[in-house]
Amino acid sequence: MRVLLVEDDDRVAGALVPALSRRGLTMQRLAAGAGVLERVHDVDVVLLDLGLPDVDGVQLCRRIRAVSDVAVIVVSARGEVDDRVQGLRAGADDYLVKPYDVEELLARVEAVRRRRGDPSVSAAPVVEVGDVRIDTARHEVLVAGRPVALSRKEFQVLALVAGARGAVCSREQVLNEVWGHRGAAESRSLDVHVATLRTKLGRPALIETVRGVGYRLGGQG
Repeated sequence: MRVLLVEDDDRVAGALVPALSRRGLTMQRLAAGAGVLERVHDVDVVLLDLGLPDVDGVQLCRRIRAVSDVAVIVVSARGEVDDRVQGLRAGADDYLVKPYDVEELLARVEAVRRRRGDPSVSAAPVVEVGDVRIDTARHEVLVAGRPVALSRKEFQVLALVAGARGAVCSREQVLNEVWGHRGAAESRSLDVHVATLRTKLGRPALIETVRGVGYRLGGQG
């Protein structure tokens, strides 16, 4: 799926572009409204920030809708009801308020494409390792056919590591994508979540620690 991110904040874009790229999306990014109308015909989804330096995002959304039926999801810090109503009335298909969870954003992108009848959009992948089945679409984990109850962050950590299919997920990546930032408290929390996951799943080798780097999925061949 081809996605155009229109976002002027380099920090936000610097975290979001690689996060969505790792999930199989083809990403382009513009830091302003200039050039957007020329690119909308070559993408499937536009992620549109409203606080752009050269144009009001709501006006830009109207201009996009005037020339293209591309899916538009507003991703903005403007969270008041009036802001959301304006964005949707301007032609946006969905509206997500910052700060948001990457997995929620991905789910909304897929939902918008499904609602538009895109046959290329399927459910998020299922990862199976031995008798462990991780269904990221249903937020469901089965071990030997039995469901395992996980907290939201526990599932996010597991889904991120599982989605890498054996590649190493650095601690920084996990902290940025699950907690939103890095710090001593978050780092300790990550250690606790990994330990709890190993206990709850009863498969300590499923999440391997790569010392000094991060984690990867065990049992890959």
